Amino acid sequence: MTQPTTPGEPTINHVRRRDRAVEDPDWIRTFLRQAPYGVVATDSDGQPFINPLIFAYDEQSNALYFHTGRAGRIFANLQQNPRVCFNACRMGRLICAPAASSFTVEYDSVVVFGRARVLGDDAEATAALRLLLDKYFPDIRYGEDYSAITPKQLARTAVYRIDIESWSGKRNPYPSDTDSATP
Repeated sequence: MTQPTTPGEPTINHVRRRDRAVEDPDWIRTFLRQAPYGVVATDSDGQPFINPLIFAYDEQSNALYFHTGRAGRIFANLQQNPRVCFNACRMGRLICAPAASSFTVEYDSVVVFGRARVLGDDAEATAALRLLLDKYFPDIRYGEDYSAITPKQLARTAVYRIDIESWSGKRNPYPSDTDSATP
């Protein structure tokens, strides 16, 4: 997935450090399914805002889902500008080096670019919330261990869908045979 740009310019999802880029879409999909949380970036009149949140990735629709209240920065910002950037990452060991400029960290990361919208259809919003519940609470049963989602709950909850337009994966693994990670 790439975003068209002016000829000669890198795409929006271009990874500068090609040695760390992950081109495998299956790795990216797996990472998005498993990542415990993410951060969504929105914009309001040129002022960026970021918010950490839990999310669920649905491979069939190639979309991310999350929820917030119907008041607040994300809800207001997306009314003005639906373009978002989303990041999920995992940090590994801190890596020492002889020079300060060579210190680094192990990590896995996926950045998603797309458009977000509040789901207006109760059935779609309920399905998205169930994706979240299934991801974070896989051992409890919807409608049995806790009550089914009601229209009253949906009236106060904004459920969002990010339609993924492009993404990039990036990793910085460190070889264990030359291990110099901090404890």
